[in-house]
Amino acid sequence: MNRILILFAHPLFEKSRVHKAMVKAIPDSSSILFHDLYERYPDFNIDIKAEQELLESHDIIVWQHPFYWYSIPPLLKQWIDMVLLYGWAYGPGGDALKGKVIFNAMSAGGRESVYAADGRNRFTIREFLAPLDQTARLCQLNYLPPFVIHGTHILTPGEIKEYAEQYRRLLILMEGEQFKAEHYTGVKYLNEIVQ
Repeated sequence: MNRILILFAHPLFEKSRVHKAMVKAIPDSSSILFHDLYERYPDFNIDIKAEQELLESHDIIVWQHPFYWYSIPPLLKQWIDMVLLYGWAYGPGGDALKGKVIFNAMSAGGRESVYAADGRNRFTIREFLAPLDQTARLCQLNYLPPFVIHGTHILTPGEIKEYAEQYRRLLILMEGEQFKAEHYTGVKYLNEIVQ
């Protein structure tokens, strides 16, 4: 079984219908660890060694977060800056994460159509995630396409439940021994493989 680490970063989790449903849908499994960064580090004082040990003991890492101003929430950025150290995650001797899988599981308020060259936001979600893609590449991680829930403000409770169920199915698939990351690099969003 693959061990999955969900690094959850939502500064207003109590107000999120979508992420509440996603978190509730996470399978109850000894192979999946849900790690709430805002709960663990409300003062942003990250325990670097503890976080590195968590990363080392897992095969798949999920950055679960809302899309904040075309990027990630501030604590997740702080986590990346502090934990992925030179000589450990990249650079000479920095191969602690080599070959592990990572992806974003995220919500976005805007519909998918606004994230396009001819849309209001001018760029795709994948283009906005380019810094994270490059961070993963530098750390020798296999960066997969994201799992994205669009239009969060207009979704019905039934639609939110279906997306949460897709997320659950994705985690179950990834947990299995037969999961091969290279089979999923060509999809736009990981949602496609669990619809």
